[in-house]
Amino acid sequence: MEALSGKTVDVATLVNISTEKWPPRQRTYFGSLAISSRQPGEAFAITPIHGCLGVMDLGDKRIMEYRITAREIAEDIAREVNGDSGEGSYHGVFVAAGDAPTESELAEARCRLEEFQRRLVAAADLEWERTKNPMFITDLERRAARQLGLEKPWLYDARPLAECPVCAEKIKPGVAVCRSCGAILDREKAAQYGLVAAEEKDSPRNRRAHAEKREQEPPKQ
Repeated sequence: MEALSGKTVDVATLVNISTEKWPPRQRTYFGSLAISSRQPGEAFAITPIHGCLGVMDLGDKRIMEYRITAREIAEDIAREVNGDSGEGSYHGVFVAAGDAPTESELAEARCRLEEFQRRLVAAADLEWERTKNPMFITDLERRAARQLGLEKPWLYDARPLAECPVCAEKIKPGVAVCRSCGAILDREKAAQYGLVAAEEKDSPRNRRAHAEKREQEPPKQ
């Protein structure tokens, strides 16, 4: 609660220690709320939550208003965000006891977040051991490994697919021949692997060699 011009204002402090960007939270009693995320160099971000009135429809065009405290709203949002990834998940969002988080509150949140991230990494390690396929590693698990500063064989950034200029089929970057239409996208690379005949006749090296040979030939009588 805050005192403002003799009036009591109901405000709760929603704290986020993560850099994660969350979509706005929607509620019928306050509309849309964007949760602030921690910026690089910051220890946490704060989103002030205000209490509001809810409306209950009693029928026969009758309604009843009831008070929803700021803390109730903040705890509801924190519970929703932290549970976004299933049972036992935690994403570093909590409600401070006062206007600002204490060091003990921040330490507890960091400990819980790290514990959750290590569980994610352990699950990814098991999946990698079983399949050796990075496609089975989730973005959440990769993000957890990066935030923990870990190097993992399954940790990689997938490169976006390119587009074949002939047939517009999606292809991997660096492909020499489009497997869809057969277009030669990199002739030198394709020739290196025997996919096409090397065009040696008109290559700059051969043109230079022929010129040198002609210079060495004796003039015709």
